[in-house]
Amino acid sequence: MSTEKYLKRIERIDYLIRLKATGKPTELAKKLDISKTVLYETLAVMKEYGASIIYNRYIESFCYEDIGYFDFSFIQSEKKHEKTY
Repeated sequence: MSTEKYLKRIERIDYLIRLKATGKPTELAKKLDISKTVLYETLAVMKEYGASIIYNRYIESFCYEDIGYFDFSFIQSEKKHEKTY
């Protein structure tokens, strides 16, 4: 799997978690077209990067215990020609 595809998956999961709209684990895996095992592996990686992900049985959705989000983008420096090496 390409890095870009993997990061897009994390961004999608992050978006659904922030909306509290993941549904049950089986439903989320189906939305993402992945297995439940791959879903849990991806959630574990997200947790390794500091995401406080829990499953709320009352609303049947994954949620963050703490407010936050993932952002995988390149931020260009205002100093266009400055070398960073």
